[in-house]
Amino acid sequence: MPGTVGQVPTSPAPVSGAAAPVGAAAAVRHHDWAGTALGPWPSWDPAVRAAAELVLASPVPMVLTLGAEFLLLYNDGYADLIGDHHPDAVGRPAAQVFPELWERPGVGDAIEHTYRTGQPFLERETTMPLRRRRAGAVEHAMFTRGCSAVRDSQGRIAGVLTVAAETTQVTRQLQSLSDLAAALAGTLTLDDVARVALRHALASFDADRVSFAADEGGGWRLVRRLRGELIDEADERLPPLWRRLPADSAAPVVAAARDGASRFTDDGQPLREIAADRHDQKIRALAVVPLRSAVLRGGLTVGYQTAHPWSAADRALLYAAAELIGQAAERARRFETQHGTAQLLQRSMLPAHLPDLPRLRIAARYDPGVDGNAAGGDFYDAFLLPTGALAVVLGDVAGHDVQAAARMGQVRAALRALALADPRPDAVLGGLDRLVTSLGAEGGTHELFVTVVLGVIDADRHRLTLASAGHPPPLIRRRTAAGQPDAEYADVPTGAPLGLGYRAATTTLRFSPGDTLLLFSDGVVERRRQGLGTGLDALSTAVARAASADPRALCAVATAAVSGATEDDVAVLAVEHALRPSRSASMEVPAEPTAPSRVRHWMTGQLTEWQVPESIVGAAVLCTSELTTNALLHAGTAARVEIDLSAERLLVSVADSGTRGTVTRARTDTLSSRGRGLGLIEELSDAWGTDPTVRGSTVWFEILIPGR
Repeated sequence: MPGTVGQVPTSPAPVSGAAAPVGAAAAVRHHDWAGTALGPWPSWDPAVRAAAELVLASPVPMVLTLGAEFLLLYNDGYADLIGDHHPDAVGRPAAQVFPELWERPGVGDAIEHTYRTGQPFLERETTMPLRRRRAGAVEHAMFTRGCSAVRDSQGRIAGVLTVAAETTQVTRQLQSLSDLAAALAGTLTLDDVARVALRHALASFDADRVSFAADEGGGWRLVRRLRGELIDEADERLPPLWRRLPADSAAPVVAAARDGASRFTDDGQPLREIAADRHDQKIRALAVVPLRSAVLRGGLTVGYQTAHPWSAADRALLYAAAELIGQAAERARRFETQHGTAQLLQRSMLPAHLPDLPRLRIAARYDPGVDGNAAGGDFYDAFLLPTGALAVVLGDVAGHDVQAAARMGQVRAALRALALADPRPDAVLGGLDRLVTSLGAEGGTHELFVTVVLGVIDADRHRLTLASAGHPPPLIRRRTAAGQPDAEYADVPTGAPLGLGYRAATTTLRFSPGDTLLLFSDGVVERRRQGLGTGLDALSTAVARAASADPRALCAVATAAVSGATEDDVAVLAVEHALRPSRSASMEVPAEPTAPSRVRHWMTGQLTEWQVPESIVGAAVLCTSELTTNALLHAGTAARVEIDLSAERLLVSVADSGTRGTVTRARTDTLSSRGRGLGLIEELSDAWGTDPTVRGSTVWFEILIPGR
């Protein structure tokens, strides 16, 4: 009958009472099988004994369930999987040792079916809860599992052999490739690709050191990550810390990028010649794979501090990851080239500097739309007129391409020329309308038009004269009789856009000390599936509730006032009629390690001389030091620190000339490490933001001064 085990004479059994070693083979041979239906170990059927010896000698996890009770006999590989159940599980019924697991579909019933019928069973992918000896905690592992009948010398079924091939690592690696592809799909820049690639390589290979390199101009740049580095949300949002390498660098990753050949070192000192620090010096095993791309040369490395033989599976995973990363890097390089050209064209046509006046404080901000890959037609300007008044303008030329940006440059230049000849806003827009109509006729198109609002501010007379051509009305923030801030839209005749039959009209309003004028493009207030009135209401409410009337702060408030993304460009210009002139100072900061210390010393002395309260001096110096450090680290260029003190607030800005883009806001409860400066600004300032410039970006913060 099935399950009967034949018995034949053999060598004597082990001495009773001997100490049972930890190994599975010893545990099996020392077990008291005489108390089971199988009988003493030496008397087992030769075929069954041979199967048992095969199991015990195999490095692959195997288990024999013998007889009708399915008594357990297993090897070291299987013992490692069952953890604390070993060695007590030897010789006991499987259903007693693993009661919950045995009842699971495809486990106990599959073994019983094979025992009764002799039919083999194969499950290619199954998840099992394990408590490994080396790990302790329960984990869920993936297996390919097969069951087959074991027969005695007479051909009768004596038990079932189960072979478990763990596929957890393979499954996780395949999943990691899927996750990598998904993460890379959301990248735009090479910085984004590097962050994703390094995070994937460090986690998937459990490596000690990983690096990513790409060509840049005549040289190379490299960024690395190390096991145990504290990388938080803020660090992930900051640009990576790239290291520059010369064109003839001997770094293995550069050599692989140049010749397109992979390199694998199982044990040695592969980074000895180019080690930047002790972390590089400790690397003994290193894999280097090139990134294959038509527009970019680069490479990826994975390293260990111990010897590591690179298996075929390791190499296949590295090649697959490098293929995905190379494709993403190529997309990023093309995007950066197009984006950089378009944005440089756009911003180079905007004023590099705005007038610095004692009673009128001016700030502006321009952000590209969601696409960001094409130049747009939004523009702004501010300049002094021969009369001493200040002209401010903000407009939008139809279109979102290089041609629109070129026409924007023509319109802006013509507007300034017309205003310098005749500063009346209606006369300027009338002449500009004729120019736009002429350009449209010359180009054979009736789709060329421009919306624009132009204001002339006479600070001595507290007067503002406005003219608009199809543009949203300006917003003016004032103090009410009760001393509370309020914001209302200027009542200015809108008229038709330039090029579509504009009729000149102006309005003159009071513009007193303490008032702030805000000009903005339609991208600030227009959103899909939302009425224009909703956006206008949200903007006026946000401006009225702003903690400060400072122009730079109001520009930041305005761009964030309406929720949701906009596909249009966003341009904002603000002018504050100050109650009293402000004091300002600036410092050029060289790109060297002592720069933050020098900034702290200079700023402390300047603010103390201006009799700024000590508590504000401390907060401002700390925030400025952090911003200066970030600018030097991430832009890699010199910076400029500017401070501006008015009666009610201190404004500090740090500008760099790098090309890495702006720093985005991060939640303060997760900020630490390199990103702690952003958290400090969030906590210690009343407002902060970032402004892109023609080259680089500016990060600023504002601290209100109570009682002044």
